[in-house]
Amino acid sequence: MIIAEINTVQYGSTGRIMLDIADAARKRGHTVYTYSARLFKRSGKLRFPEISGHTYYGNVASSFLHKAAGQITGFNGLFSAIATKRLVKRMTAQKVEAVHLHNLHEFCINLPVLFKYIKKNNIKVFWTLHDCWSFTGHCPHFDAIGCDKWRTGCGSCPQKSVYPRTILDTTRFMWKVKKKCFTGIRDMTIITPSEWLAGLVRKSFLGCYPVKVINNGINTSVWTPSESDFRTVHGIQGKMILGVAMGWGHLKGLDVFVELARRLPRDEYTVVLVGTDDATEKQLPEGVISIRRTESIKELAEIYTAADLFVNPTRQDTYPTVNLEAIACGTPVLTFRTGGSPEMINDKMGRVVERDDIEALISEIELMTGSDAPLFDRDVLVKEAEAYDASLRFNQYVDLYEQ
Repeated sequence: MIIAEINTVQYGSTGRIMLDIADAARKRGHTVYTYSARLFKRSGKLRFPEISGHTYYGNVASSFLHKAAGQITGFNGLFSAIATKRLVKRMTAQKVEAVHLHNLHEFCINLPVLFKYIKKNNIKVFWTLHDCWSFTGHCPHFDAIGCDKWRTGCGSCPQKSVYPRTILDTTRFMWKVKKKCFTGIRDMTIITPSEWLAGLVRKSFLGCYPVKVINNGINTSVWTPSESDFRTVHGIQGKMILGVAMGWGHLKGLDVFVELARRLPRDEYTVVLVGTDDATEKQLPEGVISIRRTESIKELAEIYTAADLFVNPTRQDTYPTVNLEAIACGTPVLTFRTGGSPEMINDKMGRVVERDDIEALISEIELMTGSDAPLFDRDVLVKEAEAYDASLRFNQYVDLYEQ
């Protein structure tokens, strides 16, 4: 089969997933082309490395204009027409038989042009949804605010200032545009990383398509118990409670860790947060160990291994791989019942409490770490994580291609 995969970018979690699926499919004899946009980054750093089989479409100027216009009008997906037509022309020349879509919501592609090509040529479509953007009028997530306007058409959006932010509220119009573009495809399979997201898809206008759940995976040869002197270096004597995130804030539960640091006995517990910055550190109480960044995956694996408990008080998440990373390093997980976060947690791996129930969270921390005889066996945790090895997940995608 000749397959084209399209994602906003070629890096980050979704970019790596796209490239790794492509590699797995090539190993089984398929021809796979991958595509991402040439996006203008506010940092000024443009990352377009040469990648075998990968093509960058559009140019920085068109992406910048799309983003500027989109952030004013809310028409995210209605610009970049020339760049998208060139992309379609290239895929036509390559005689693409199937398109595998990933994220499309970074002001990077013209949706009507792309989906007209798909429908006109009866292209088979696989679409991995990494969030909820495809069936809302604007936002990738709505769980934290309990919004259900996406079911009936959006409008008066409470999150128009949230990524991908916009000045004008055109969410009702964009919901209709997406519904028109995304429905009426002859052969499309929706893939989600969690049962939670699959359930939402079935309630949306995408519910007319078959939905397949393929969980995110991790590299279990990298995420593995890794002993170090982390506790000694940082003077940690008692139990170590760990949190890891990129972009700490309310949605990631920063306020929860602040509360934990204040309420847990300091002579018994030490809170360690990874992925912090200046703004984060200003909110942290005394005694919290802040690690702004790690130098390598190996170093982060060492920190996971050093912890007694990994706590993930996320308030909205599709399927957080940080839970899996901790488990693969032999550390149990305690998380809120949010989105897909609880789905990989069984009684051998950790515990789940209701979102925002701080009292229950503290009780579980004390229960899970309070005994000299640990409740969770490290070897069992590592064994359980083997089922989430990324190579198994990528081959599930190829199996789907071949059915």
